[in-house]
Amino acid sequence: MRHAKFILFALPMFAALRLDAATPAVPAAAVERNVIFGMYSGLALVMDVYRPAKANGAGIIAIQGSGWYSPLRYDAIPITGRAGVENYARDLSAAGYTVFAINHRAAPRFRFPAPLEDAQRAVRFVRAHAAKYGVDPARIGAWGSSSGGHLCELLGTVDAPGAPDSDDTVEGQSAKVSAVVVLYAPSDLRTLWSPAGRAAHIALMGFEYVDPTKRLPGSVGADEAENVEYRRASPVAQVSADDAPMLMMHGDSDDIVPIEQSARMEAALVAAGVAARLIRVAGGKHGENFGLAKGDSRLPDEYGEARRWFDEHLK
Repeated sequence: MRHAKFILFALPMFAALRLDAATPAVPAAAVERNVIFGMYSGLALVMDVYRPAKANGAGIIAIQGSGWYSPLRYDAIPITGRAGVENYARDLSAAGYTVFAINHRAAPRFRFPAPLEDAQRAVRFVRAHAAKYGVDPARIGAWGSSSGGHLCELLGTVDAPGAPDSDDTVEGQSAKVSAVVVLYAPSDLRTLWSPAGRAAHIALMGFEYVDPTKRLPGSVGADEAENVEYRRASPVAQVSADDAPMLMMHGDSDDIVPIEQSARMEAALVAAGVAARLIRVAGGKHGENFGLAKGDSRLPDEYGEARRWFDEHLK
């Protein structure tokens, strides 16, 4: 039953992400599929690398939204194969960026912080192999939508220095990025769901739910335990002055991730002295093209805005 509840949350995301009305007309990139950037207990973590015809020396980690969920089937569709991330990867590649679209571990099999650790591993991998991919390790950004945007916000806010003594040279690299662009991303999980819905939604991130009726005497209360986990997974709670400049785009009619999530993130970044901008999409909903028809005057130039943000902060 628990799995069924979070599938209901993820399905609207999947439905919206199948829209491709905003597909940009850009030259085809040279794509290297299924590059292994890590192994976890025999499970290969893979990315698709989009190589531009004329590289500008900057790299972008791209993470498609998935509801932090992947079906427990051998034929599950990889998040790298969805239209949203492919459109952005090709557009940014046409602008000279080398794009690394990644898969990551997900619920219900894996628990948080597994997806964040995989995203951080991808950043470390790109830095460790920067010369091979023709990118400057100091010029790496991140793009993501929905739950993928949430992970990108964490990549831009969580300090993740490398482990110089590790036998794995990849793990010796920092995992923090230098610029972030996100679409309709959750930023404060402490306020994303009502208290009544937490027991159902907590499984989305793979947190351990503490049943208050089974609490041991003297143990941490259920609410406190949940808040610790939600705080650790909330980008807005990690903000500091050295964080990555962040561009957010969010529809004001989003009923899956309310726009207040991005407004709260923008306010926290600005208060810390970090460059941040929220583009509010009037009537916009959750999903690709903000659920609006192609040509709608309310649509922002989202691809152009993303390119300009990365141009300003990565070049």
